[in-house]
Amino acid sequence: MDNASYVTLTRQTGLLAQMQMVANNIANANTTGYRGEALGFSEFVRTTGTGDSLSMATARVRETNLAQGSLSQTGGAFDLAIEGEGFFTVQTPQGPRLTRAGHFGPNENGDLVTPDGYPVLDAGGAPLFVPQGQGQVGISPDGTISAGGTPVGQVGLVLPRDPLGLVREGGTLFRADAGTEPAFEARVMQGFLEESNVDPVIEVARMVEVQRAYEMGQGFLDREDDRIRKTIQAIQTR
Repeated sequence: MDNASYVTLTRQTGLLAQMQMVANNIANANTTGYRGEALGFSEFVRTTGTGDSLSMATARVRETNLAQGSLSQTGGAFDLAIEGEGFFTVQTPQGPRLTRAGHFGPNENGDLVTPDGYPVLDAGGAPLFVPQGQGQVGISPDGTISAGGTPVGQVGLVLPRDPLGLVREGGTLFRADAGTEPAFEARVMQGFLEESNVDPVIEVARMVEVQRAYEMGQGFLDREDDRIRKTIQAIQTR
């Protein structure tokens, strides 16, 4: 296989990964708290033995769109949305994880949990307990939870120290290896959920663009394969 084919194959591999990412964005366009993802290409250039240079593109840079999504009013006492920069923290079997998906509810023990059963953590990193039967539950913009007018806890809001270093785990969970810090300027909105920040129209247009680029590369590989076959046949018939 010659250099032209290798270069095209690296491009095709990256375009395939980009297509899968765009498809995942579209599939999660209606997922609460979902953050869209993009893929960036990097270029690797190296000189050859003939003095020329060879350039290959690889899709290695994954970027999460942290823009605010639209807020949808639900009226649920434990449906929470964040206005501004920040994340909720939940405790998973793999450790604390960040999320913007605020569809929470109390379990049979009164702990505030996600639909997957992960405890929601307070400002000190401990699970939140919401006593039942003590009156109406209210949650103030700073995350303070009150039952019947009595404060019982505070939802923890954090910011990753390295936003670019967030590692996606699942649809709406992120790991912050560089640690977190309090998000003092973020506000909790009770009775609201944050929608996905994916624009389906833009993602569909991007999918068409990537598909055309992939088909163009595939056409080049087909023509190159045909050229090599004809060359081999011509040599064999001499």
